[in-house]
Amino acid sequence: MTRKARRNARRRYRNPRLYRGETTMISKLVATVALCLGLSLSPLAAQETYPRHPIRLVVPFPAGGPTDVFARQYATRMSVVLGQPMVVENKPGAAGAIGSTEVARANADGYTLLFGTASTHGLYNLLSKAPKYDSLKDFAPVAIVGSAPAVVVVHPSGPADLAALVAAVKANPGKLQYGSPGTGTFLHLAGEMFKTEAGRLDIPHIPYKGSAPAMNDLIGNQVGMVIDTLGTSIEQHRGGKARILAVAAAKRSELAPDIPTVDEALGTKGFEAGLWNVVAAPKGTPAPELAVLAEATRRVMAEPDVQAQLSRIGIDPVTDSSPAKAAAFIERERARFGPVVQAAGVSID
Repeated sequence: MTRKARRNARRRYRNPRLYRGETTMISKLVATVALCLGLSLSPLAAQETYPRHPIRLVVPFPAGGPTDVFARQYATRMSVVLGQPMVVENKPGAAGAIGSTEVARANADGYTLLFGTASTHGLYNLLSKAPKYDSLKDFAPVAIVGSAPAVVVVHPSGPADLAALVAAVKANPGKLQYGSPGTGTFLHLAGEMFKTEAGRLDIPHIPYKGSAPAMNDLIGNQVGMVIDTLGTSIEQHRGGKARILAVAAAKRSELAPDIPTVDEALGTKGFEAGLWNVVAAPKGTPAPELAVLAEATRRVMAEPDVQAQLSRIGIDPVTDSSPAKAAAFIERERARFGPVVQAAGVSID
């Protein structure tokens, strides 16, 4: 370090205003870049309190998957709104438990966040015999940011609609089998919930090692039905290799407005099963920091281009969440799936 550099460093230490001034210049530079890229900018980017340095966003699943893609879109926009980089870090393993546990034990200062899912925050404590964390007690939710609805998919030669499928199963119980990404996954339990809601159907479950192998066997007519997400199965549906019978959501998806909801197809009420995503901080994170993150998240999720990008991959964006609403939602989901897990008799560990 040169003599001049050492002198400037001492000046910054003795007079923090100089450092804050440089930080403000950096924030203005971020704003300029954002405007050049056509990104909307929030007044939050000009603040000089929180955040003061980059925020780490842990994705507890491998890079390249749907959760990772969503997290990176979210982080890119949050970086602009907050005026500090939000850096995505993948920590996969144990169905999301490794990365989630790391965040639960991190410093509660607002600089380490988790991009969790229905599996890490809705099902983990219902399935695990020896849980490493509690999704309600060890986290402070920021917001629910989106949900990918589950769908009922059959081979093109199968039933023409969901009512016909239910009738066929009742006429020949146990003959039709359904595939999922694996035992204890959200889509497995969504399938079990569907069987109950549709009249306690006898449809044996076949676990696969991921959605792709299950879909491949459906296309090859080796399994009669698959529970998948809309975004990962829509291309097979459009290409005539599979047929989506219904969407487990409150309303039809903009991605496929011709496909009815389960409620529309069967006359049920309130049947929803979506693989949702939550942004969460370690428990004890100060309320002001959570408020900043929640407000920034609402602004990001309200951006039309963000909503359009998510809709194209089959994710319904959530634009009105908050820390309180997110906590209540997680609690409801755990209560809703508790009996399903118990009836299925599945556990992990």
